[in-house]
Amino acid sequence: MNGDGPARRPPAADLSAVGDTMANAFRLLQAPPAAPGSDPPRPARRLHTDPDTVGEDLLKLVLTLVELLRQLIERQALRRVDAGDLTDEQEEELGATLLALHERMTELCAEHGYTLEDLNLDLGPLGPLLPP
Repeated sequence: MNGDGPARRPPAADLSAVGDTMANAFRLLQAPPAAPGSDPPRPARRLHTDPDTVGEDLLKLVLTLVELLRQLIERQALRRVDAGDLTDEQEEELGATLLALHERMTELCAEHGYTLEDLNLDLGPLGPLLPP
């Protein structure tokens, strides 16, 4: 700060231009080519927010992010096991922890009426968020 007063926020028009530019960039992305003999791409599932369901939509988004992180941690753990970086005791503890986390995610999804497959958001031309 230079002492001339509070910091000024950029005008909304500037932020709108950034949003428009990003939207154009996503529109320009081409869908990956379909593998020969595969089914045609299905339409993207969009997250439609409604004031009455915004809480559930937010919950689903949070569960999706937690599932994504869980899968990334699981893959990293498998890499460490394959590399031989862990003792047998550490491997057992890691396996038990990952299993408990998977079970808890399944319970949370069931508690709110979702399956783990429901959390896989379709990112349009980029494909699904979570691997199969």
